[in-house]
Amino acid sequence: MQEFVCVTGMILKQTAFGEYDRRICLLTKEKGKISAFVKGARKPGNRLAAATNPFSFGNFRLYVGRNSYTVAEADIQNYFEDLMTDYLGAYYGMYFAEIADYYTRENNDERQMLKLLYQSLRAVCAPALPNRLVKCIYELKAIAVNGEFPGIPADRELSESAAYAIQYIASSSIEKLYTFTVNDTVLEELQEVAELYRKRFMLYNFKSLEILKTLC
Repeated sequence: MQEFVCVTGMILKQTAFGEYDRRICLLTKEKGKISAFVKGARKPGNRLAAATNPFSFGNFRLYVGRNSYTVAEADIQNYFEDLMTDYLGAYYGMYFAEIADYYTRENNDERQMLKLLYQSLRAVCAPALPNRLVKCIYELKAIAVNGEFPGIPADRELSESAAYAIQYIASSSIEKLYTFTVNDTVLEELQEVAELYRKRFMLYNFKSLEILKTLC
């Protein structure tokens, strides 16, 4: 008798596997970060092909194999189509997904990171929010969610507005993260602190970040 499990999550990345299949990396509420195979996803007209695209968020029914999962059904609630038509926005999304992939593990409680990723992709799609601000907020909050946020840097002279914004990002709920904007001067301060902490706590070279640096 086949064993199935249902999860809610988002696809972080996908790779070709074999002649027609795909392998996806899925960040879920129930099981943390897992990998799953999607059989025939690269065949023309396959019903699961669209559900293997990065950023796809929804419900997945997985067949539990001896050593792996296989996607049996997918009900996608948000494809984030805006990112598919926004070249720069797509790279921000890929960068955020890379950070989520870096931080998360299988069978860990990764609900906060999943929520942060989802809300951050929504923020990238919102014209009123500068992508550079969204990036700063995401980086700082990801560090906080991982339990590594060290507080306001004591060795830097920050404006009162920048210090307040950093404290707000670290302490506020994810639902309220993207409810403010700052002027260019404060944004530059936030970028400096976010880069400082990223280099200190994320010991990894993110490929999408390197590409973003050439585009921005």
